[in-house]
Amino acid sequence: MSELSTINSQNIAYREEKIKGIHSNLLNRNVDVNILTPVALNLPIYPLLLLNDGQDMDGLRVKKAVEELVQKQQIPPIIIAGVVAGDRLQEYGVASRKDYLKRGSRAKAYSTYIAGELLPFLKHQYPVSTDPAHRVIAGCSMGGLSAMDIAWNHPDLFEKVGAFSGSFWWRKRNSHSMFYSDHRDRLMHQEIRHGKKKENLKFWLQTGALDEMGDRNKNGIIDSIDDTLDLIAELTKKGYRPFHDIQYYEMKNGKHNLETWAEAMPVFLQWAFGK
Repeated sequence: MSELSTINSQNIAYREEKIKGIHSNLLNRNVDVNILTPVALNLPIYPLLLLNDGQDMDGLRVKKAVEELVQKQQIPPIIIAGVVAGDRLQEYGVASRKDYLKRGSRAKAYSTYIAGELLPFLKHQYPVSTDPAHRVIAGCSMGGLSAMDIAWNHPDLFEKVGAFSGSFWWRKRNSHSMFYSDHRDRLMHQEIRHGKKKENLKFWLQTGALDEMGDRNKNGIIDSIDDTLDLIAELTKKGYRPFHDIQYYEMKNGKHNLETWAEAMPVFLQWAFGK
């Protein structure tokens, strides 16, 4: 019997808690974490959603989305932890390599912080599941790239990942270089291409048709969509199945902003935690 089998969806209000100034030796800074929990923590265990850019949880309307879905019995009660970002340009990225501007230099430290400091702390402080099948990581833009990289390299911790307008353009060479190649130089695509398939891992990828104006290859499709669809192609080559292991959500009027991602949040939460 699943450890979550006793969860009974009901009309549950959520409360916000701000954990301030916990020092991380790995990140060499004090880290704030925003927590959302049911007002009545009366169940033995809860699924966990870990969010990058926890400072944006209000803008993403996470509390409203979770309360409404739980009250409609579309998802079980969950606990959400949002890590307030430090230096996003250095802590987010791909852990294995910095980009061509030396950004992402702390991405490995950040992923190690999530695995070695934050998750043990959350387990000690809250009744969160230790089963990766009931733990999800997600983020927006660079936070989405970071979430994808962490899930890909830690399938023992998370079995689901969500990326809202993920920065999958992240690359090791300037795209204006005569030597640049999408195939060779995009770092998350390389991670997947050269990695091994992680069983049970599932992916939710959102883009907006108005995310940007850029179109590197002049094919009439913006880079945000191209980069995401190419990532899906790499995942498919590894054996992940579209519509089963991979969900792609393209928003016709979606932009690269909190308003669009807030609109997509209930769709993501139903995918991540729905029955």
